[in-house]
Amino acid sequence: STQSTWGHFLSVYFFSASMKNIAAYLLCVLGGNTSPSKKDISKVITAGGGEVDDDKLDAFLSAIDGKDVDELIAEGLTKIGSVGMGGGGGGGSSGGAAPAADAPAEKKEEKKVEEEEDDEEMGFGLFD
Repeated sequence: STQSTWGHFLSVYFFSASMKNIAAYLLCVLGGNTSPSKKDISKVITAGGGEVDDDKLDAFLSAIDGKDVDELIAEGLTKIGSVGMGGGGGGGSSGGAAPAADAPAEKKEEKKVEEEEDDEEMGFGLFD
């Protein structure tokens, strides 16, 4: 049963394993090591200044033993769609008026630039 396997994986993955174990594992995989050992993962954690929790690392490794990381990520992405991510969505309605208000300011700047150019043509500037 995929559901019970996934449930077991989630409980070990999120509650027993720490994020540093998961991150170190994925860094090893991204670096080309398709099946990082405990020693490999520990090296990454300690290189980053972290401490290895052997029990959590062992639990994590046993939970993913024999599983392909790409399949685990793909399965996780399908599951995340069913998780509510909160509401919000309102706001942002005042964004439409801002560009119109900026337009006159641009015209004023253009006039200033033209005036300064005229001063330069006459041989003097504002701060001469």
